[in-house]
Amino acid sequence: MSDIEMDIEEEGERSPSPIRFSSSAKGKSKLKYEGVPPTGKDNLPWVEKYRPQTLEEIVSHEDVVSTIERFIEKDRVPHLLFYGPPGTGKTTAILAFARKLYGPSWKNMVLELNASDDRGINVVREEIKTYASMQRMFSNGFKLIILDEADSMTNAAQNALRRIVEKYTRNVRFCIICNYISKIIPAVQSRCTRFRFSPIKEKEARSRIEYIIQCENVNISPDGISALQKIANGDMRKALNVLQACHAAYNYIDETVVYKCTGNPEPEDIKYIVNTMLNDEFTTAYSNVQKLKREKGLALQDIVTEVHKYLNDFEIPRKAIVFLIDQLSQIQYNLSTGGTEHAQTASMVGTFKTALDMINK
Repeated sequence: MSDIEMDIEEEGERSPSPIRFSSSAKGKSKLKYEGVPPTGKDNLPWVEKYRPQTLEEIVSHEDVVSTIERFIEKDRVPHLLFYGPPGTGKTTAILAFARKLYGPSWKNMVLELNASDDRGINVVREEIKTYASMQRMFSNGFKLIILDEADSMTNAAQNALRRIVEKYTRNVRFCIICNYISKIIPAVQSRCTRFRFSPIKEKEARSRIEYIIQCENVNISPDGISALQKIANGDMRKALNVLQACHAAYNYIDETVVYKCTGNPEPEDIKYIVNTMLNDEFTTAYSNVQKLKREKGLALQDIVTEVHKYLNDFEIPRKAIVFLIDQLSQIQYNLSTGGTEHAQTASMVGTFKTALDMINK
């Protein structure tokens, strides 16, 4: 054996998981990793790890779940349109529906597309139309096409889709998922049975969060759970992501940790901001707000949102409340279109001073 061959064998022993190249049909080289152990569920984000697998596991939306279960029982599944805020279980519901409808081999009967990526008319004309027109040789019934985030599809793509929905009903059912139903053209809406997914109720969301806390041995206080639910506002995905981030960064989670981890202003900060804008003169109030923003790294957009919520429990005349809400919405719009934080902070302080003059008249 030559010295060169011995060196090669020794190097092979030192690197038991080599990177290998395999040639594709088109002649391009692709990286292929061998010897990498598969990752288990412990490495998954909690959103995926605890995603309900059956319709019975879904919290809230009892009416929607019972209706689509009856569709399966009576074998009368229409085209579906799920809409509502993010993190309310729309994608989870249709995947659980597919598992119940098709059984263990459900992936062979489902085409799932994220319409925010595959949003053009070519995808509708080629990929969706090709899949819808093909019949399964050894299976009866229809296939399922899931179009997630369909409100990102162009109008041209939606117009092309409406004819495919009608033409291939024999072979396929569509489930269109979106956050804003107003962005789906009426012609597509009228061809589907619509279900609205509202934000998850506080009681049901809390029971699910407490179950996950118990499974993961998270050390969290009751006020920490309440702060988590307040920030999530019915969005289960956001609640679990924040909970996992806090658990990774801190050994003990309370209300302060939740707000610190997300960067949201704490209730005490909002109370301080409103009090200084109402009681101090303009220059002092503006300086106090700017100082708090610098010290705690707060964004004016988050402050305006929380101040708006704080006003709901504020006892001032209705005329002043209406004025404040109108002006705060204008400040939010200005920030979203490129307005500077310094100018909009001054505008917010000035808005409260004007409302105070209205109250004192």
